[in-house]
Amino acid sequence: MAVVVASAPGKVLMTGGYLILERPNAGLVLSTNARFYAIVKPIHHQIKSDSWAWAWTDVRLTSPQLSREALYKLALKTLTIQTVSPSDSRNPFVEYAVQYSVAAAYATFDHNKRELLHKLLLQGLDITILGSNDFYSYRNEIERRGLPLTPESLASLPPFSSITFNTGDADGGDCKPEVAKTGLGSSAAMTTAVVAALLHYLDVVKLSSSKDHQERRDVADLDLVHKIAQTAHCIAQGKVGSGFDVSSAVYGSQRYVRFSPEVISSTQVADKSVPLPDVIPEILKGKWDHDTTEFSLPPLMTLLLGEPGTGGSSTPSMVGAVKKWQKSDPQKSLDTWKRLSEANSALEMQLKLLSKLAKEQWNAYKSVIYCCSMLRSDKWIEQASEPSKEAVIKALLGVKDAMLGIRYHMRLMGEAAGVPIEPESQTQLLDATMNLEGVLLAGVPGAGGFDAVFAVTLGDSSSNVTKTWSSLNVLALLVKEDPCGVCVESADPRTNEITSAVSSIHIE
Repeated sequence: MAVVVASAPGKVLMTGGYLILERPNAGLVLSTNARFYAIVKPIHHQIKSDSWAWAWTDVRLTSPQLSREALYKLALKTLTIQTVSPSDSRNPFVEYAVQYSVAAAYATFDHNKRELLHKLLLQGLDITILGSNDFYSYRNEIERRGLPLTPESLASLPPFSSITFNTGDADGGDCKPEVAKTGLGSSAAMTTAVVAALLHYLDVVKLSSSKDHQERRDVADLDLVHKIAQTAHCIAQGKVGSGFDVSSAVYGSQRYVRFSPEVISSTQVADKSVPLPDVIPEILKGKWDHDTTEFSLPPLMTLLLGEPGTGGSSTPSMVGAVKKWQKSDPQKSLDTWKRLSEANSALEMQLKLLSKLAKEQWNAYKSVIYCCSMLRSDKWIEQASEPSKEAVIKALLGVKDAMLGIRYHMRLMGEAAGVPIEPESQTQLLDATMNLEGVLLAGVPGAGGFDAVFAVTLGDSSSNVTKTWSSLNVLALLVKEDPCGVCVESADPRTNEITSAVSSIHIE
């Protein structure tokens, strides 16, 4: 195969912030139409006949949006990787994705297939990564062009625009400028896309090109992508996180319960004492006990994301502060978590009920959503002219109440732990948003902070929100929910040329 293009979605963690770190707490995570792409092809189209003795292969990583290129050498026996090019263009997420994907290929193939794999690897791996604009903040660029803070201005930027940096450092220290992100989980989507593209290219998996997640037949292959992507991402981060971002990048929108962290602990020593080829079989055979159940928003509802422009928040430091508080006040923290967990469950239950009502009583459901989309929520109950409509309205109000409960307990937790989970500025913005016509709920996704806000609107009411946000200096992003997980694309997203699916290895 000459070229493989795979893509994986970014995410929004609607419920389960902090709780999702501990089993058996669940989180509702929506995957989005913002996707990360990885393009894999050979570097050399011919390999010399004496190259069988070669112990190394070339890996080239190109990131056009950052105008960066990194060159590596990968040892084919030990699978260690070395940088050839300047170290400032290194990308640990992609480095581990390459090592673990190639190790997985060697671990799953028999002798004959390993020989073919070896030949293919000697042609080198040319990897290009591209992220949808939605992963990154372009507020500064829009302001520089003198455009209004609207989704239309965002849409006017070319796809895969070059990425701007946050040059201002909050601590006033002399730090390297950071990429300005919107909190959609770019590293998880990127790692997953690279792992998927490599495993498909190396013929370890055959991933679906179907965007229709209902029709997918590649579940076992997705499971393999998940194990490798999850491991590579954890090692690159230097810690075993909850993994919901990688899971949604692989499987799409879902209700997620994390895996036991011990599954990956064997790999923590991989760089040191145990060679990687010996570690990978353990990971593939490990007891991956995460739980993913399909979940998406009920019909006629729209996910909206807004970027307030108050600078991002550091999730690890916020999580650290919450953990410290849990240790110092176990009784109070346990009580808060219990109430938060109950509010999360209530929200999930009401959303599932709405999906069920939509299936069973479509006309009543559609009519209620249409009416409520033009009214503020305090007027919704007046639309309950018959029992079937009343059931829908009660479920909508149940969702709204559950979200208010979640926000209340998240704020309490933030105050107790001394971190801004829902900062005052976000509280004012979210309250104003929830008072608009047709808004079902609004909140801070994931760990909270200043990164972004989300809202779920009914029917065609999202334009009310984008206009109000714009007047409050909040930029509504172009992101929507898209329940599709990782898949193989038929074309390079920049050119939309069909990728060729034929290739042969020439030996001189």
